[in-house]
Amino acid sequence: MNEKKKLGVISLGCDKNRVDSEKLLAMAEEKYQITAEIEEAQIIVVNTCAFLESARKEAIETAIECSQYKEIGKLEKLIMTGCLPQRFIEELYEPLTEVDGFMGTFDYDTFNDVVERCYKGERVNNVGKGKNPNCLKRNLTTPLHYAYLKIADGCNNRCTYCLIPSIRGKYFSYPMEELIAEAEGLGEVSELILVAQDVTRYGNDLYGKPALCELIRKLSALDNIESIRLLYCYPDMIDNELIEELRNNPKLIKYLDIPLQHASSAVLKRMNRKGNHESYLKLIKELKEGVPNIALRSTFIAGFPGETQEDFEILVDFIKEAKLLNAGFFAYSREEGTPAYRLPNQIENKVKNQRVKQLYSVQKSISKENLSLYKGKTVEVICDGIDYDRQCFVGRAYFQAPDIDGKVYFTAGNGEVINQGEKYQVKITRTNSYDLFGRTL
Repeated sequence: MNEKKKLGVISLGCDKNRVDSEKLLAMAEEKYQITAEIEEAQIIVVNTCAFLESARKEAIETAIECSQYKEIGKLEKLIMTGCLPQRFIEELYEPLTEVDGFMGTFDYDTFNDVVERCYKGERVNNVGKGKNPNCLKRNLTTPLHYAYLKIADGCNNRCTYCLIPSIRGKYFSYPMEELIAEAEGLGEVSELILVAQDVTRYGNDLYGKPALCELIRKLSALDNIESIRLLYCYPDMIDNELIEELRNNPKLIKYLDIPLQHASSAVLKRMNRKGNHESYLKLIKELKEGVPNIALRSTFIAGFPGETQEDFEILVDFIKEAKLLNAGFFAYSREEGTPAYRLPNQIENKVKNQRVKQLYSVQKSISKENLSLYKGKTVEVICDGIDYDRQCFVGRAYFQAPDIDGKVYFTAGNGEVINQGEKYQVKITRTNSYDLFGRTL
């Protein structure tokens, strides 16, 4: 019997891409031996992001770096999948000769066939050839105590700066019964994180109405799911039903990630974003009043075409008034193929970067003030593992999502045994603008 070839996957970009990579691994593991040691892999898959120019550059550089393992490692075949080939295969196929086979965002069911054809000497372009089956099996790449669940794909929002609709297509929800089965198959999960391009729009296409709360309730009924976190909740779809669910469902973490992107009504209109300065402040007020101690985070774009100094000051004032627990800020990236690419009054990179820096400075002070309130208090922390550099354990409180928020660094009191994935009561002794520090009681 022939020994299975070793397969390694590098997943770039967002956690939605990570879910795709985990499904690919599950489909491939019967035929290949999965390895985390890329230098040992005979087949490497680079699952790519193409949202921004910087992401496309990273994807191409990663593929070229991996191709070197054909000379210095054991690599035999290099496959590129995901958003980059889906959107740019015509520009990629001829020059990127380091890659043996290409697949798009919905072609993972063709993976085994693509690899076989590559081993027969063919250079394969299989973009758009898959049937996009919703594989319910996953080979988790996260720590075992938390997992992402992608509940929908594509996007209908048509923000003028965004390439996602042209890459992923129209918004479509995965059937509820499939998502329940997928979640059940994940095993014991302390934290299930729901993701999509727009989580709050779940079910509109399938059921003729939003069905996120119904999905949350069904997931909450699963014995293997301890808690549920929501990411990417568009502001225009956050309604009273969701606020009530956040308030009353003990399994639903009191946390929302709401991509607002700006606060100037004029800029939001050019972005084709639903909502305005007043409606955003009203929503934040309703959430804070309706869900005590809710943690809110958001993302904002600085330097969008035509953003005046007045527009920028409106955004700064909004950040100060909203007092979000955390926020990310990005300089506008001019992406060819988007409506915003053609807008007049494009802003210089120097100005965009200065504005991002100023926004981070403002939010840093707010976050520092918010976190300082926890000093001397006891918070429940889930242990994510050990930080060997700091020589302590590292975990997260309910107001911290993996990878995008801060952490809690803590030591064990009285020789207590600390296990990854378990929750501990940690007394906070010190805070800064991003993290908390303490020890277990």
